[in-house]
Amino acid sequence: MKTFTATPADISHDWHVVDAAGVPLGRLASMVAQLIRGKHKPTYTPHMDGGDFVVVLNAAKVKLTGRKEEKKKYFSHTGYMGHERFTAARDLLAKHPDRVIEKAVFGMLPKTSLARQKMRGKLKVYAGAEHPHAAQQPKPFTVTPSPSKVSA
Repeated sequence: MKTFTATPADISHDWHVVDAAGVPLGRLASMVAQLIRGKHKPTYTPHMDGGDFVVVLNAAKVKLTGRKEEKKKYFSHTGYMGHERFTAARDLLAKHPDRVIEKAVFGMLPKTSLARQKMRGKLKVYAGAEHPHAAQQPKPFTVTPSPSKVSA
């Protein structure tokens, strides 16, 4: 038995489209992070960019459970002492719904240069239901519900 290591010739990048309407943010972000990293493929190699492109639609309709809309805060810093800025999830979702999903997905990727490269090029987030990537023929991807919520 030999260990398989993917080479650039072995890697293919597919396109997926995900509808975020009514889906919990954490569940959506974890599924999208797996698609971007390529962990769903049998040819997954950690040091290679073998992930797929993901188009997320209806980012403005993503669901935050509990009281996260009021309680969850996003941190930013201006670079000056004492100039921290905190934005509530409700405000960020109203102004820039794409950033909420981008931050959640980035939080689930490893903090490496490869992960930053994947985020920059492979994740496309849109607030509405329209996207300009129809020429790539993205395949629909459905986010699976929680195992505890599935009725037998």
